[in-house]
Amino acid sequence: MDAVQGVKQMSEMSEMDRMNQSDESSGMSESDEFKKEIAAKAGIIEKAIREYLPVKEPEGLYKATRHLLYAGGKRLRPALTLISCEAIGRDWKPILPAALAVEVIHTFTLVHDDIMDRDEMRRGVKTVHAEFGEPVAILAGDTLFAEAFEILAGCNVEAENAVKASKLLADVCVKICEGQYLDMSFEDRESVKEEEYLEMVQKKTATLLAASSTLPAVLYGEGEEVVKALWDYGINCGIAFQIQDDILDLVGKEKIGKDWGSDIVEGKKTLIMLRAMEMGVEIDIYGKGKASLEEIEKAVKRLEDCGAIEYAKSKALQFAERAKESLKVLPETHARKLMEQLADYIVTREH
Repeated sequence: MDAVQGVKQMSEMSEMDRMNQSDESSGMSESDEFKKEIAAKAGIIEKAIREYLPVKEPEGLYKATRHLLYAGGKRLRPALTLISCEAIGRDWKPILPAALAVEVIHTFTLVHDDIMDRDEMRRGVKTVHAEFGEPVAILAGDTLFAEAFEILAGCNVEAENAVKASKLLADVCVKICEGQYLDMSFEDRESVKEEEYLEMVQKKTATLLAASSTLPAVLYGEGEEVVKALWDYGINCGIAFQIQDDILDLVGKEKIGKDWGSDIVEGKKTLIMLRAMEMGVEIDIYGKGKASLEEIEKAVKRLEDCGAIEYAKSKALQFAERAKESLKVLPETHARKLMEQLADYIVTREH
């Protein structure tokens, strides 16, 4: 079964199977109901990945290519694509390939990021280069990149809109690379302005979330006002997402799934550190490569006391509010409410 056939088969899944628990939501908190609905959308993506992205020949390459895809993840980006499609009053089944393409591009970036950062673990498993070797990991990432556009071509929409969607996703991939380069270049600079940090984050992180929320409107030929609103939503959510990640590196000691305080010891130019530097606060272990638990605790306390962490939290909230504000051009529907809740979740999540 090829990718397009697999997507078509998944598109024909019964809505009844996905919604048969809707009556059970009464009595649940709004937060629990939101998480349940996101999980349901993520489940659709999970099944689709397994259905049409199997391990095939040459087996060694495709085991590496599927390694992180099969390891799971939040699936927030493709879930957002499905919800955004519902928010504009459209059926997501004909454009399910777009949601999957977004997740495949995301995975491609993770494979290559892990090589550049020399990370050993991702999603509770060894990174692709750690498990299969660097040359195979590079090939796996390249394969995922190409597969994403093959998948996107499987959307059942007008050809003109499909071309526009492909151009949008390609442009996003270029911006992701630009953002990654900027992030790397910051390591060799003593100072970085907040505006430069935000530009980097917008390109490296936010544009893919923007693609996730915007692709349905492009594929269905919606007007410019709706396309722009959904793009702005994704950009602001993405910036808030990255700032929250920066915060969790310091305050999410037991939950983030990576070394606590790694951004500090690696000398990352996060918004928190930029704010601290601006105030003249010195962190002894910044960029030292390693530090004891006691030293990290001391550094985090210093960043808390000077207000740098609180500053980052307030900025994340501002971007989340901007994201929700952009949705006001859409009708007030359950799907729009889910998108607003997602913006709130991004800045309140603990991992």
